Amino acid sequence: MYRLLVLGFLISGTTMAQQNTPKDAFLEKWKNSKDYLLEIAKQMPEDKFGFKPTEREMSFREQLFHIRGNMLWLGTTYFSSEEFDREKLKKNLPETKTEIIALLTEAFDKVYTRIQETDENDLKFEVDFFAGRKSKLQILNLLQDHVTHHRGQLIVYLNLNDIEPPRYVGW
Repeated sequence: MYRLLVLGFLISGTTMAQQNTPKDAFLEKWKNSKDYLLEIAKQMPEDKFGFKPTEREMSFREQLFHIRGNMLWLGTTYFSSEEFDREKLKKNLPETKTEIIALLTEAFDKVYTRIQETDENDLKFEVDFFAGRKSKLQILNLLQDHVTHHRGQLIVYLNLNDIEPPRYVGW
């Protein structure tokens, strides 16, 4: 009986692993990344959104806008047929914490939908990138890595303001 249970577990584990494509893995991580970043944004009081640890750093608010801009640039340029308008991105930026969080949520959701609609085989295709030819899979990795990088900075901003960051959300 024990051997049958182990065999069943191994077979079901193998089946699950075969269904977990790079795209599926990205989408799962992207959702968790969104939830974690939004929790960090919610932790910072609105009157501290202008906080920056040094003059050469971006403020908390600017970090959030920068993350959003990068997501939309990569998601639009490499996973849609739309033209990315960098100037439009900088216009009519919201001031309130609630509006900024809504804008971030919208950007995460837009990227999620674009990747969800991308054919798995398209991730193998190489595209021109300022750092040389890169596969679309590498662009997915960059999307997540960039959010992680700046989210780490935002955690430091919280700690510098004696605000306990939310518990880490991974996979």
